[in-house]
Amino acid sequence: MHMGRKLFFAASMALLLLAARTASAAPADEKETGRVLRRLDEAAKNFHSTTADFQFDSVETDPVPDRDIQKGTVYYERKGAAFQMGVHIREANGKPMPKIYTVSGGVFKLYEPLIDQVTTSTKVSKYESYLQMGFGAGGRDLEQKWEIKYLGPETLDGVKTEHLELTPKDPDVRKNLTKAEIWVDPERGVSLKQILYFGPTEYKVCVYFNIKVNQPLPVDAFTFKTTSKTHVISR
Repeated sequence: MHMGRKLFFAASMALLLLAARTASAAPADEKETGRVLRRLDEAAKNFHSTTADFQFDSVETDPVPDRDIQKGTVYYERKGAAFQMGVHIREANGKPMPKIYTVSGGVFKLYEPLIDQVTTSTKVSKYESYLQMGFGAGGRDLEQKWEIKYLGPETLDGVKTEHLELTPKDPDVRKNLTKAEIWVDPERGVSLKQILYFGPTEYKVCVYFNIKVNQPLPVDAFTFKTTSKTHVISR
């Protein structure tokens, strides 16, 4: 899932300009990164929960170009060190395709009501903190897990955001997620947009809107109803 090429002349000029600015730009970038991270630390102190509608565009460019679009609502909650996430998918590629996946207490669960099946896994605990990226994670939380590069301010949907590039420090995580970009609102500690890069031909664009912070969550934000006939798979 990826992008295109630049003209040789334009690229050459950009490199020349970059070389001329590098010595003075690096300290300024580090200062701006620190400023954004400290603002996220302040936002994290007051962050408890988030509700947001989303559109996830999963793109693959090779060997067969493909695009998958999912829409729904996501819920995040933090209580001290405890973290929960619930993703409620309503449709895929314009068709009803209900799915719910949750992460709570280090356990991942995927419920697919159309086939009445639940898949569970306890192998996500190592990666749980990465899921908080851009949703309540403080600057110090990000610094522990990511190499961070400041890419500048940008306004999305009238909201002033800070654009960060994140590269996982853990080589095991980097095998699956090579890097991420987030456009974060440092006032609320939430992302309006994320791009997750899984390799040279695969990426995922996540756009969030109708964001509500610290509002009551629905009772089924992190749960779903099953029956005695529901097929359960553990991995």
